[in-house]
Amino acid sequence: MLNAYVLGRAFSDGKYRKIFRERLSEPLHLNVLSLCVALLGSYRAKVEFDLMVRQQYAFPVLYAADQAKKLGLSKIVVLEFGVASGAGLMNLCELAARTEEETGVAIEVVGFDTGTGMPPAVDYRDLPEYFQEGDFPMDFEALRQALPSRCRLVIGPVDQTIPDFLAAVTDDAPIGFVSVDVDYYSSAKQTLPILTGRPAQYLPITPVYLDDVAMDGANPWNGELLAIAEFNAAQTLRKVAPFTLLRSKRIFKNAGWIDRMYAAHIHDHPARTPATAKRAEKALIRNEYLRYKAPIQPQLGSNRARA
Repeated sequence: MLNAYVLGRAFSDGKYRKIFRERLSEPLHLNVLSLCVALLGSYRAKVEFDLMVRQQYAFPVLYAADQAKKLGLSKIVVLEFGVASGAGLMNLCELAARTEEETGVAIEVVGFDTGTGMPPAVDYRDLPEYFQEGDFPMDFEALRQALPSRCRLVIGPVDQTIPDFLAAVTDDAPIGFVSVDVDYYSSAKQTLPILTGRPAQYLPITPVYLDDVAMDGANPWNGELLAIAEFNAAQTLRKVAPFTLLRSKRIFKNAGWIDRMYAAHIHDHPARTPATAKRAEKALIRNEYLRYKAPIQPQLGSNRARA
């Protein structure tokens, strides 16, 4: 939707350079087709063509809602860790509303933040060359008043707020998407226990967006990537990995958000357990060769006869 916010965002903070790199470097016919989709396409088509603000939220929320619908669920919860000024959270609310209208799956939005900005960095693993104490403060009251009814804020250190939140998540309204935008390794490590609740409190594949893995200084030994590695090492049946072959499935393949999209695999989820994951019908692979009534007989003597 081309409105003042979208246009202003596109030409601020150097985002026009990102548009040039990621969008205009794609085939011309796809960009031309995108104009038609932007003007006439459905919400689902716009997500497919990366035409929504914060596509890193639009794709996983729609994916989660589709997955929930297949499981017979009517509601999911999507989470943002690291709210800061709240622009991303408000955008997530808008995308949740559009997705709800598209799929019929109700979506609650919850934002987690300390409310006071970044804490002090612990050591080099927190990437202090990029982030420091006091960064990204929140105007809590202004944000609270601006948020729609589907959204609520959870304020406080995440290691203290996550246990009570998880205790309230029900199996019929599981967590469908988690955005981790907490910058520090130490904060990400405290955030990832959000994935250690009961199996049915999640979708079998729960998209996870890792915002802070794109800086030149980020690597598997610091920041959110180190927190993920340690989480995976500590968990037997919960693993967070890059979203499988996502780039090959997207129409626009140069988008940077693709590299930040991960998935939490809930291997102990009932839908991934042999006793409860059985289908009503067996899978079948058709053999098109069997359409021929008679096999083709090799002409063994034909070459000898011509000789």
